[in-house]
Amino acid sequence: MTEPDTLVRILVLGGIRSGKSQWAESAIAESVDATAAVRYLATGPAADGDVEWSARVEAHRRRRPANWSTVETADIATQLREDPTPTVVDDIGAWLTAAMDRTGAWTDGSVSADVDDLVDAVDSFDSALALVSPEVGLTVVPATASGRRFADELGALNQRLAAACDRVVLVIAGQPVTVKDGAG
Repeated sequence: MTEPDTLVRILVLGGIRSGKSQWAESAIAESVDATAAVRYLATGPAADGDVEWSARVEAHRRRRPANWSTVETADIATQLREDPTPTVVDDIGAWLTAAMDRTGAWTDGSVSADVDDLVDAVDSFDSALALVSPEVGLTVVPATASGRRFADELGALNQRLAAACDRVVLVIAGQPVTVKDGAG
């Protein structure tokens, strides 16, 4: 971890169930006073009767301290611009899925404006921020055109977010590997 004064923006990458969310939560918790307010922007879909998904969401909620608030939203950019509260965003892949749905980007639409808006908001956010995102490219190439489009879009988005963040950490089997440390 870093000293509390130095953590500003961090991109936390990893595969499914790699421990990236828990690591991001710990990084933010260590970067702020224990009694400070922290906002958790949850971008995933509502559980709507999916017992397994509900259990995952509940496990995430139980991990968070009582002074953390949760906002379920896909409008990350507006949240970051309007409120400088230290923030965890979990996760960028779910945000991208919603953006692709909204813009028709699974076929011929574009998420460029949404991505630009998000990256600009992250770049100008000046409080502790941890963005959690799945890392693409560590498995087989998706068999469908929409799957390949998602992987391409997420890979490009992760690269732009990594450039905007002060740190990038890849979490593998719960173990953080620093990819970028500092403004370089």
